[in-house]
Amino acid sequence: MTKKYVVRLSAEDRSQLDALVSTGKAAARKILHAQVLLRVDADGPNCTDEQTAEAVGLTTTSVCTIRERFVNEGLDSALCRKKQDQPSRQPTFDGAKEARMLALACGKPPEGRARWTLRLLAGKLVELKVLDTVSHEAIRQTLKKMRLSLT
Repeated sequence: MTKKYVVRLSAEDRSQLDALVSTGKAAARKILHAQVLLRVDADGPNCTDEQTAEAVGLTTTSVCTIRERFVNEGLDSALCRKKQDQPSRQPTFDGAKEARMLALACGKPPEGRARWTLRLLAGKLVELKVLDTVSHEAIRQTLKKMRLSLT
């Protein structure tokens, strides 16, 4: 079976990877990826994906992915983790919503209360339709980030 992505390391790349592996002063993942690239080099050992995966303790899919990233994006991309395109979830509060919550928290508490609680703030923000839903924990974290306290 012919390989779709053939790794051909230049002498400079090979010496850089050798130095990275031999010194061991980098992240474990980076060293592991360097070992993979050195083993699958077509001008070097030219090991198969299965041999490489068994030698370094990865799956063959991981070896294929590392080789593909080297060919398509270069050495730095193959050694480091891929950056996330978007955050896993969107933040609950943006600047305007934070300001609205802060104004509410610093304002007069509800009738019959001495001060605002996290749960009261959450309920009021939903009631005012600032947010669809919000937990008291999200409010606590936002206030903590702003170095504020309800006490």
